[in-house]
Amino acid sequence: MFTPAIPLIEVAARTLLIYVTVLGGLRVAGKREIGQMTPFDLVVILLVANAVQNAMVGPDTSVSGGLVSAAVLVSANYGLSALRDRIPWLREALEGSPTLLVHDGEILDANLAREHVDVDEVLMALREHGLEDVRQVRLAVLETDGSISVVSAAGPEPERTKRRVRRRTRR
Repeated sequence: MFTPAIPLIEVAARTLLIYVTVLGGLRVAGKREIGQMTPFDLVVILLVANAVQNAMVGPDTSVSGGLVSAAVLVSANYGLSALRDRIPWLREALEGSPTLLVHDGEILDANLAREHVDVDEVLMALREHGLEDVRQVRLAVLETDGSISVVSAAGPEPERTKRRVRRRTRR
């Protein structure tokens, strides 16, 4: 039960490699919050977790191996968060940068396409900010957290709400 089948350092190395790889894959997937995941997104995450479990611990099913793997994941996440807060280019690499969706009343179709954001989602965010027409918008920005910030062309905007973008998957 406590005797590992493979060296614990190998469990730690495998876990760290899988952590970095899955984190990179999720970064490529884009700007989205957990609360805005579709059922398809949830299924993919569950299947990825199941698929990489054996790659992390190999044939080791010991408690020690599981504890080492869990400790490496928590430590790597904590360490990466600390580094991200101190190194600006790392934050950019991990989180991306805001994307301009509307500029001076014009929808930027190329940016919407690159971020897989639907025009209807942008229009919904505008309405949530009290704006009826895209021509009333100076800026609409897809933030790194998945929300859309809107700046009215008329001046101070009404009370701000957060609109999370649920990105469409290509079929």
